[in-house]
Amino acid sequence: MSDASQSETRAAFLERLAQVARQEQFLSVLSREEAAERFRAAVPHVALPAEPVPLAEALGRVLARDVASPIDVPPFDRSLVDGFAVRAADTEGAREGSPARLVLNGEILACGTAPAIAVTPGTATPIATGGVIPRGADAVVMVEATEAVGGAAEPAIEIARAATPGQFVGYAGADMALGETVLRRGVRVTAREIGMLAACGLSEVPAVRRPRVAVLSTGDELVAPGEPLKPAGIYDSNGAIVAASVAENGGVARPGGIVPDDEERLAEAIRRSLEEADLVVLSGGTSKGAGDVSHRILSRLGAPGILVHGVALKPGKPLCLAAVGDKAIVVLPGFPTSAMFTFHEFVVPLVRALAGLPPREETSVEARVPQRLASEIGRMEFVMASLARDGAGDGLVALPLPKGSGSVTAFSQADGFFPVPANRAGLEAGETVTVTRLGAGVKPPDLTIVGSHCLGLDRIVGLLAERGLRARTVWVGSAGGLAALKRGECDLAAMHLLDPASGRYNAPFLAPGMTLAPGWRRMQGVVFRAGDARFERRSPEEAVAALAEEPDAVMVNRNTGSGTRLLVDGLIKGARPAGYWNQPRSHNAVAAAVAQGRADWGVAIESVARAYGLGFLPLTEEHYDLAYRTDRAQEPALAAFLALMAEPATLQALTELGFAPGEAA
Repeated sequence: MSDASQSETRAAFLERLAQVARQEQFLSVLSREEAAERFRAAVPHVALPAEPVPLAEALGRVLARDVASPIDVPPFDRSLVDGFAVRAADTEGAREGSPARLVLNGEILACGTAPAIAVTPGTATPIATGGVIPRGADAVVMVEATEAVGGAAEPAIEIARAATPGQFVGYAGADMALGETVLRRGVRVTAREIGMLAACGLSEVPAVRRPRVAVLSTGDELVAPGEPLKPAGIYDSNGAIVAASVAENGGVARPGGIVPDDEERLAEAIRRSLEEADLVVLSGGTSKGAGDVSHRILSRLGAPGILVHGVALKPGKPLCLAAVGDKAIVVLPGFPTSAMFTFHEFVVPLVRALAGLPPREETSVEARVPQRLASEIGRMEFVMASLARDGAGDGLVALPLPKGSGSVTAFSQADGFFPVPANRAGLEAGETVTVTRLGAGVKPPDLTIVGSHCLGLDRIVGLLAERGLRARTVWVGSAGGLAALKRGECDLAAMHLLDPASGRYNAPFLAPGMTLAPGWRRMQGVVFRAGDARFERRSPEEAVAALAEEPDAVMVNRNTGSGTRLLVDGLIKGARPAGYWNQPRSHNAVAAAVAQGRADWGVAIESVARAYGLGFLPLTEEHYDLAYRTDRAQEPALAAFLALMAEPATLQALTELGFAPGEAA
């Protein structure tokens, strides 16, 4: 090399050293917390807009809005076993040696067959699993519990054990009710949610658009995998790792390949990536080495520019965080360990937020079983459970879900499952179990609400989710919700219980240490098919009294422990009309039974009657309120819920649903 050439080389080297000195201003080391605060302040960590996604392509997507069922699931009362649809009253007193004899009706109710013959006293109808319960029947007897008699001339069955009302009957809407919010905004769709959506008849869902993440690797030393390795070169592993991690956390990676340490080419690659992607991630080019150029490019791309250049992490100190407008540019360190550590600390939370996903969490947790749980000896039982905070401490409670094996929602609502060993008859209250999580990245709910279902509460829970707080709802009836609150298994009990002695709703049932949050008022009334002359232009009391003794006038009741059941019992004044023992668990199931002709009347709320096109005779305006433990009122999630209930926008939403916000009685 000539002296002139050597001089030029030295000059170039000295100039690069001068550049290093000038870079000093870009490397001001911040704490992890301060760096994260700056990054979040400049770049919105919020979900991207919604887009319609066909059901066949919805796997792995995140729901952008709450999804309500457009139908009842099941859409009718159905048999849970192969057997015979009967009136439970006809089997009363049946025993070995003195069986009940029932004449068989002339139809067989296979799946998909609409009943044409009512089950009248003394008769039964053969029915298959999933078959529609015919009018007049309120129970199903398993075929194994019967004996065929009578011959072909007059076929009949004998039953040696009494049936109970509701036995082996799956009521309309017991799994998902018309208008019920079945999937919440922010849920990541898995195979179980696909099943729920299909069961509702939905062909597409509103999903959060997946964030597009441009992935660039920078450095003259990098070589793409599969290419010959040049002298002093290394294969680019960061690009592949980052792209896979983006996909793993709900994003769509846009690989941009390897860009050399050429300022013009790198600037062009970054500008192009900003146009095509929601987030740009580079690896390499963050330290004070003389060959690094990315920081100079970022400083002039546009405001706000470089936010952080250096974080007090080991490994990961050279991390650079920048933004152009509201789009982030993250330059990871070049070493793979440092790159992935900082990627998961700073980039993963942003990608998941843009994708509408919650923060990541471990795949299994320890939780306490709040009540004794019975199980069958000889078989290992896997119990589906939702997780809630332990009211007695800082741990978690595993709440077994009440829905059975025929339910689609039980699997979806579960946070996980735990086993009961085959050699045990159950678990005792207070035992600790290991809950295996169903899907990574799902946090326990911020609030657990147990009790009576209402579309108004669905709406408030949806508004709460828009503020980043997730509520788990479990519908077991008003009394069940109050009992769960007393045991410390939930944060709120949803209820509408009338105390006949005082004529007041809900407040008389509270235990010491509980407070009532006034909710709203719902009009309850008698529902019937429009045009039925037996109800038109009559008061509900007159209509029910006139029909109470008519065997052809079939009612549909409600389950014991529900607020509506107390109202029904007061209305019928001790009578036992036909259909009394038909006791579904929701307003929707009552309306479905009447609308489909399986019953002639029942009691439900006005909004449900409108949804089913039924006639409605107003009966009483009930108070739907929420109770909570007084000493937990200031906990953040509960306080946010209570404040939300009083906001004008919430009151307007309830009014639009047909409810009247008001003080509790």
